Amino acid sequence: MGSQWEDKSKDHLNIVFVGHVDHGKSTTVGRLMLDTGHIEAHVIEKFEKEAAERGKAGFGFAYVMDGLKEERERGITIDVAHKEFYTPNYYFTVIDAPGHRDFVKNMITGTSQADAAVLNVAANDGVNAQTKEHAFLAKVLGVKELIVNVNKMDISGVDWSEDRYNSVVKEVKELLKMAGFRSDDIPFIPCSAIEGDNVYNKSDKTPWYNGPTLFEAIDSVKLPPKPIDKPLRLPIQDVYKIGGIGTVPVGKIETGTLNAGKTVQFNPSEKSAEVKSIEMHHTVVEKAQPGDNVGFNVRGLSATDIRRGDVAGYTDNPPSYVRHDETFIGQIQLMDIPKAIGAGYTPVFHAHTAQVAVRFAELLEKTSKGQKTAKPDFLVTGDACLVRFAPTKPMAIEEASVFPELSRFAIRDMGKTVAAGVCMKIEKK
Repeated sequence: MGSQWEDKSKDHLNIVFVGHVDHGKSTTVGRLMLDTGHIEAHVIEKFEKEAAERGKAGFGFAYVMDGLKEERERGITIDVAHKEFYTPNYYFTVIDAPGHRDFVKNMITGTSQADAAVLNVAANDGVNAQTKEHAFLAKVLGVKELIVNVNKMDISGVDWSEDRYNSVVKEVKELLKMAGFRSDDIPFIPCSAIEGDNVYNKSDKTPWYNGPTLFEAIDSVKLPPKPIDKPLRLPIQDVYKIGGIGTVPVGKIETGTLNAGKTVQFNPSEKSAEVKSIEMHHTVVEKAQPGDNVGFNVRGLSATDIRRGDVAGYTDNPPSYVRHDETFIGQIQLMDIPKAIGAGYTPVFHAHTAQVAVRFAELLEKTSKGQKTAKPDFLVTGDACLVRFAPTKPMAIEEASVFPELSRFAIRDMGKTVAAGVCMKIEKK
């Protein structure tokens, strides 16, 4: 079973579905897959029967994305499921990011690889804490193109009301403006994923709406420029030891081109090795470009020499990193801090594939409600601040002016995202 548009030579994009846990992300993806012919109706029917037996009637679509048994029993999305999806213009990989807040960690690694995002907001609920968190994360983690699915328009009490749609759009626009998106170019689509209205098929229940369907909006996102002429930067997601082949690091190329036969340097591990071969989608290739997910075999390194969180680049322009006795300056936006924080605070930073505990060494300048204060004593929710940071162990990160792709980070503490930021300057010793 494939889609009528299936063609792997098309431009490839990663798209992520985000939003609150109950706002219908998996159902939306399931509906898209079904109505575009990516999956067959009997598959959904089988899942629906299974769902009904567990007392979760109506969850059939969601099951398409939630492959794991544990997830079915709990009825929530845990891991990031990858699905292929074709439109007339593009070949997409769908990243279904978990909405549940324990799983935002996965979303950070998932979303940082996304070119476009669909933010799901239920028409009956509107914006809530998770909607906010996901919108901020999408922005900080470099998602350029956003589409808003105003879902559950069919639900009792909403009943396809144009007024309700308008008030949700107004609320979401305010949030997106706060998060730094320009909301003028963002489509807001009134949908019912469970019924299929305006997802792939145009609905007759929204005569007041003349914009695109969700599918049309996804098909018309702009292709981000591929930074091919920049130096190579390849964050490592995993390192495998494969019998008969050897050590195989895996990751997605952010910038530059990976070529077989060249020597790469892994930082902060400070190891280098020749690239023997490159594999993509189970095919050996001579070279790979930004956006490509690759596995590559390196000569003479053991699987313990390098690790997740390393970044690979060529030896003539190695990836930059901050040693544990060095600092970097970052600009952060606080989203949700339970209490005031000051110098000495040491949460976990998630930057590309790395997770490192980082200390707030010095607060340099905060902006609070438009007012700037030099060397503040503390920060609270909503503040923005320029901070000197000291990683507790070596950490690969780049300056925003040189490699914006690898300058972004999310800050997590106590099981949630408390801030997001960008590295402005690395202070080498």
